Amino acid sequence: MKIATLRDRLTLEQPVRTPDGGGGASVAWEPVAELWASVRPLSGDERHSHDQIVGRLTHAVWLRHRLGIVPAMRLRQGVRTYEIVAVLDTPSRTHLKCLCEERSL
Repeated sequence: MKIATLRDRLTLEQPVRTPDGGGGASVAWEPVAELWASVRPLSGDERHSHDQIVGRLTHAVWLRHRLGIVPAMRLRQGVRTYEIVAVLDTPSRTHLKCLCEERSL
């Protein structure tokens, strides 16, 4: 993969849990880094969830190799949010392929 193909500017975010005092926690998303990436759609479908139709798109997001990216994180591009499902390392360790899901609610 050539660097010139990384044309999408994404924000890598990690969850931060804050106790709510009642035994639960609220989750906020904290920016970790701004990254250049290539977002490629893979598939899409619709499902019923809680008496409504929910759309789901899957994407392959390619980016330069970076340590510490895990499936608990997400990538954001404006109002679009890509939840990381899996992180695959290339044999050359120059790039990462993140399999992500984008959901419409």
